[in-house]
Amino acid sequence: MIVCVAVVGHQNNPLYLQSFTEADDALKLHHIVHCSLDVIDERVNNPKKIGSMLNETFLGLLYPTENYKVYGYLTNTKVKFILVTRDLDVRDADVRNFFRRFHTAYVDAVSNPFHEPGKKITSRIFAERVSTIVKSFGLSAAV
Repeated sequence: MIVCVAVVGHQNNPLYLQSFTEADDALKLHHIVHCSLDVIDERVNNPKKIGSMLNETFLGLLYPTENYKVYGYLTNTKVKFILVTRDLDVRDADVRNFFRRFHTAYVDAVSNPFHEPGKKITSRIFAERVSTIVKSFGLSAAV
């Protein structure tokens, strides 16, 4: 189950953050997202010596906590997508599919001529698409 998704700009400014749990967990999830930025920066600035990973936008599992797993994705424009899930047995294929769909929704939202680049995403349509993507997360494995 996805508990939080976030979009963070190339200057580490939050562009979008949505939690799908009680309000009590919101501050904890903000902290988890903020801490994941350090892990992303470490992976981007110190890439492994594997040639196929250099152009990979999917960063995979950033770090697990006691209750959550945090996944990351980095766009070509250095915008970071962060996914926090409560399930401890999530398949990478499901997470990759989520990020692919989430990236498409993000591109559609920032392509709006009324959206100012680098500013928070306030589009109601984007929020609805994100909710739909979150609800359908992992359903392909259940079929």
